[in-house]
Amino acid sequence: MSTKNSQKKKKRKQVNSVKNACIYIKATFNNTLITITDNDGNVLSWSSAGHLGFKGARKATPYASQMATENALDKAKMYDISSMKIFVSGVGPGRESAIRTFNNKNYHITGIKDVTPMPHNGTRPKKPRKV
Repeated sequence: MSTKNSQKKKKRKQVNSVKNACIYIKATFNNTLITITDNDGNVLSWSSAGHLGFKGARKATPYASQMATENALDKAKMYDISSMKIFVSGVGPGRESAIRTFNNKNYHITGIKDVTPMPHNGTRPKKPRKV
């Protein structure tokens, strides 16, 4: 047995500054999810209304969306983000207030794109009923 204390040293996280970031907002009828990534798709920070303690119908409110956006921005402050592209998905009530929050925090927004999936032809219709 060795007499040395064998404790593992934790590696320190190396923080790089990110000039351009991508913001993904998923606004559903039940919740709002905010994800901040770099251009390669590596997640820098994320937050949601449910993560902040909102429960039930309050998760889908614009206020909960605003609080989730501010929380995600606070977590990503150490990366010194200068400009961002915003991708919005879903039709929930929190999508507008999340975008307004980024604008109010004086970040340089280079583009806003709606990536909500839309069916081009829809599902196959039901067969006719036999009487």
